[in-house]
Amino acid sequence: MVCLGNICRSPLAEGILREKLRLNKLNVSVDSAGTSGLHAGENPDSRMCETAKSFGLNIDSLKSRKFTVQDFVNFDLIYAMDSSNYNNILALAKTTSDKAKVHLILNELYPNQNMAVPDPYYGGEQGFIDVYNLLDEATDKIIEKLKANG
Repeated sequence: MVCLGNICRSPLAEGILREKLRLNKLNVSVDSAGTSGLHAGENPDSRMCETAKSFGLNIDSLKSRKFTVQDFVNFDLIYAMDSSNYNNILALAKTTSDKAKVHLILNELYPNQNMAVPDPYYGGEQGFIDVYNLLDEATDKIIEKLKANG
């Protein structure tokens, strides 16, 4: 799960997916990162943590990190939150196999529409809730695919 700073959208996506993997007893590794690295080592934005808690999810202990080329080795799927981060990830890809791992997360809900998960950082409380709902739906689709593929 990748966004710009790894303090709002991607840690929330990581937290939601981790919980769904646990509930579905699926042994899959999930992580999140930011393409900028500006917040490396920081916890998620407090507003996103509060939003997650309002839905029964705790993401307080997650730490931001920068996306690296090694992530292409470590992960089979890489979900970007928007086209800017998608392009930043692709710029680091060394092979066509690396590029094939990168997807826009909302294409799980809206195939081929290349929609962005809006960045709630500069918005109000509703923006954080809207992001939660979008990522909750998108991760449901990811879980469905993982279960179908065994």
